[in-house]
Parts: sequence; structure tokens; C-alpha cells
Amino acid sequence: MEQTKLKKNARQMKADALLLMVALVWGLTFVSVKSALVEMLPFTFNAIRFTLAFLFMLLFLQKNISLVSRKATLTGIIIGSVLFTGYSFQTIGLQYTTASNAGFITGLSVVFVPLFSVVLLKQVPSAYAMMGAFFAALGLSFLSLNLPFSINIGDLLVLFCAVSFALHIILVGRYIKLYDTLTLVTIQIGTVAALSAILALLLEKQTFVFSPNVVSALLVTAIPATALAYLIQNWAQRFTTPTRTAIIFSMEPVFSAIFAVILLAEVLSAIDIIGGILVLSGMLLAELKH
Repeated sequence: MEQTKLKKNARQMKADALLLMVALVWGLTFVSVKSALVEMLPFTFNAIRFTLAFLFMLLFLQKNISLVSRKATLTGIIIGSVLFTGYSFQTIGLQYTTASNAGFITGLSVVFVPLFSVVLLKQVPSAYAMMGAFFAALGLSFLSLNLPFSINIGDLLVLFCAVSFALHIILVGRYIKLYDTLTLVTIQIGTVAALSAILALLLEKQTFVFSPNVVSALLVTAIPATALAYLIQNWAQRFTTPTRTAIIFSMEPVFSAIFAVILLAEVLSAIDIIGGILVLSGMLLAELKH
């Protein structure tokens, strides 16, 4: 019994470490994506990004094509549609609000996930996980918000983005144990690619500027930050809870701030450092009890 518990804890620690690596990669790519979106419209960029990731995933899926069932396909489309909704609300909302407001409100998914876990999964997160979520959200407010904080339509749209990302984590946690990971991830990514392409054709003037900034951003995001990142997330959520996943992902802006210092020579304020410490404290709190 004790050996089984130790084995389970070891798997969960490995899963959490891999999720932290995903947050690190997303934090690293933030700067390059931000630069690329100056030259390429967002839905067009996401359509190309997710299409490249989808094609990459297909190279591996073809060996397990027998695992692609109707139910797995439908589930992947539903989860992928929720993921696409998150990206869409974030993209549109950023046109009407500040990056600092958007960063904080998106991070509120760390609060929504434990609430949704109770309602949708009938799972009550541990007291340590709840405290971890609180500290992470508080830390995000220090990292992201500029005073005075004002609310506008863009903030409301980004709030829907946070809800969508939280639901994505919940749905992955609910269904990943029922279907093949590679199949579910490939269909999710393909769904985001298709829906992004449709909106790009409907809403955006097609200008393809493949500058060095755009090309490097696509190379970095398509495989490491999309295909591999979501593959790792979906696999890791077999062994950890949605709440812990959300808390670990709240480290993304912390890593983003660190890389901004290293790569862009930005200077962190005392408030930024306090925010980073609070987010890290939240993650460590969530790790105290399994």
C-alpha cells in the first residue's frame, strides 16, 4: 500500500515538473509572439501556428490511426473548440484593454479551475490547493496590474478567455483518461487551426509577412509551445489535478518577466518581485499535500 502511494506521488511530481516546463516555454515565447503580432494579424498567425503543429502531430498519429474513434474525435473537437474560444476572446479583448489588465484577468483561470472542479467534476480541492490558488491570483495581481484599475469591454472579453482556459483544463482532466493522448491532442490542435483559419478568412485582410520575427515566432510556437506543450499537458493531467495544473500554469508570467530581464534587459520593480514570490509560494503550497 505504502509502495503504491509512493509510486503515485512520484508520477504526480513528474507530471507537475513537466507542466512547469510547459509554463516556462510559454513564458519564453511570449516576447517572440508579441513581436510577430505587430507584423501579422492574430487569427492568421494562430491559423498558421496551429496548422504547423497539427501537421507535426499527424506524423506520429498515423502510426496509431486505429485509436481514432468517433467518440474520441467528437471529444477532441469539443475540447479544441473551448481552447480556440479562449484564444479568440483573448485576441479580441486585447484590442480594447491594456496588456497588464489582460495578463491579470487571464490568470484568473487559476481561481476558476477549483470552482469549476467542484461544480463539474464533483472534486473538492485540498485546503493547500485552495490557498495556493489564492496566493497565485494575488501574485498575478502584483505582476500584472497597474493602478488605477479600470474595467471596460475588453476586460469582460478577456474574462471569458480566462473562463475558457479554465474549462479547457477541466475538460482535459475529465476526458484524458478515457482516450488516447496523442489522438485527443491532435484533434484539439486541428480544431483550433481550422477555426482560426475560418475567422482569419472572414475577419482579417490576408497579408502574409514572413519576416525573421514572424518566422522565428512560428518555429518556436508551432512545435515546442503548441504541439509538444499541449501533448505534455494532456499526458501530465492523467496524474495530477486540474487545480494543481492551473496553479503551475500561473508561473507563466513569472517566467515571462524573468526572460524579459534576461533577453530584453528590462528591470523588475519591487512589486514585480513580490508578485513572483507570491505565485511561486502558491505553487509550492499546492505541492505540500497530494
